[in-house]
Amino acid sequence: MDTTNKKTLVLNCSSGISGDMTVAALLDLGADRDALISALDSFRLEGASVVISRVKKSALDACDFNVVLDAEHENHDHDMAYLHPDRYETHSHADHEHEHRHDHEHSHDHEHDHEHNHEHSHDHDHDHEHDHDHEHDHEHSHGHGHHHHHHHGRNLADIEAILRSGTLSENALAIALRIFRIVAEAESQVHGEPIDRIHFHEVGAVDSILDIAAAAFCIDNLGITDVIITDLTEGTGTVNCQHGLLPIPVPATTAILSRYQIPFHIASNVQGELITPTGAAIAAALRTTDRMPETFRIVKTGLGAGKRDYNVAGVVRAMLIEEERGTAAGSFERDKMLMLEANIDDSTGEALGYTMETLLEQGALDVWYTPIYMKKHRPAYMLSALCHEADRAKMEEIIFRNTTTIGIRAFEADRTKLPRKILSIETPLGMADVKCCTIGTEEVIYPEADSVIRLAKENGTGYPEMYHYVKEYARSCPER
Repeated sequence: MDTTNKKTLVLNCSSGISGDMTVAALLDLGADRDALISALDSFRLEGASVVISRVKKSALDACDFNVVLDAEHENHDHDMAYLHPDRYETHSHADHEHEHRHDHEHSHDHEHDHEHNHEHSHDHDHDHEHDHDHEHDHEHSHGHGHHHHHHHGRNLADIEAILRSGTLSENALAIALRIFRIVAEAESQVHGEPIDRIHFHEVGAVDSILDIAAAAFCIDNLGITDVIITDLTEGTGTVNCQHGLLPIPVPATTAILSRYQIPFHIASNVQGELITPTGAAIAAALRTTDRMPETFRIVKTGLGAGKRDYNVAGVVRAMLIEEERGTAAGSFERDKMLMLEANIDDSTGEALGYTMETLLEQGALDVWYTPIYMKKHRPAYMLSALCHEADRAKMEEIIFRNTTTIGIRAFEADRTKLPRKILSIETPLGMADVKCCTIGTEEVIYPEADSVIRLAKENGTGYPEMYHYVKEYARSCPER
């Protein structure tokens, strides 16, 4: 993954979000299909095959990512009669499935006048526009004989072991593990059970594991560094699942949206579940901001199709964008950050130091302490942490767990920053990382302190001397 260039992804979820919709949109954006199939094969999960194709949704050409399950692993996640039995009372589930398969096969036989394999037909929308372009189908089976626990008995440790057993890159694995932990935290909250005792049903099924792993792979494969999700749309009514008929949004989805403060609105004219727990967890794990830049260019777009038949377009749109930069003094970048503050008068220096390190490790952009005086003239410190809005809950939990504060203030901060990139250069004295920033047409170079310290120790020189050496060498280095 190229970390020197900022790649911003926008996910438009006006029709909701699910795992398969997200993966399809990212594939349509250009993620490597063959490499994805190879990565999913590496988990050696039984009972599933992957079909990647082109479909029509609301007359729009879109990519479809479909994990087809065999009878043993089927969870009816895309079966409208199972999901909404109150709306399909005239037919039993078996009758409905048979009728849909028969109609779908008849339609394809008539249109194409040759046989096709429709083992996945009941997983698609009950929408005549959702027809496959079989010239672009990409199907692969995951039945390799290596058997993990049946999906009804999987807990978080089981799923993490499956993910670690594959060939996902370090970054993709971290994303996938984070998505599943978000779901586990939500299920733990909803059911009032410790996180290690939660057993997943729908989200622990084979298709959800592959959906989440695929989403993580695609984000890493595309080199995405920032993800903008402005808001989500949810429907109304009830939906049937392993726990019975639940209100929409279902409790796990509600818990995720609440904990990670993800904006969403209810489409009162839509009867159905638009935001699945998997979709909510993907949004929570990926989102770095909910604000669009003032001006930008669209580099590429992708459209991912859903499979449920609701009164919406049923797609997730993905866009790679580049923020437009002005000229001269207007070449700066601007974004919205969150400033967290807490007054602390009875924590040890060790606890404060540990808190700072942990906040920075978990994504805080900057952390500092300011000496202050509190009530009764008590000397104290004010902790300040700058972070993305999406990381607020995580940052607050770290502060509460590791300091004695019982209250945290939050302020939105407008940040202006210079365009920058981190380069590793090989000097005659050793490797060094430098930060290259641009002010108008001028480039400014800042050697990274860790590199300067290491080289100074290795070469027996002082810090100022080594800092100046690395800076001057980088300025004339052709690698820039």
